[in-house]
Amino acid sequence: KGVTINNLLPGKFDTDRLATTFQGAAQKSGKSLDEVRAAQAAQIPARRFGTPAEFGAICAFLCSRQAGYLTGQNILPDGGAYPGTY
Repeated sequence: KGVTINNLLPGKFDTDRLATTFQGAAQKSGKSLDEVRAAQAAQIPARRFGTPAEFGAICAFLCSRQAGYLTGQNILPDGGAYPGTY
């Protein structure tokens, strides 16, 4: 009773993990780190990566009383990358 279950399904957020994968991709491809970052960001409709603060704000909302009536949802903070709604 009083428990809600939602899924937070993030896209690419500007974290250390993402930076590490970009470094690996740059080394494999011979491209610069900036080129790899720019190419990845260009694939996101928002043309940028999410920030850790944005991710935290979404988490905080889902854990708040204001989200108490929200249940069984998939939350996709991905800058518009998922094409399911258009």
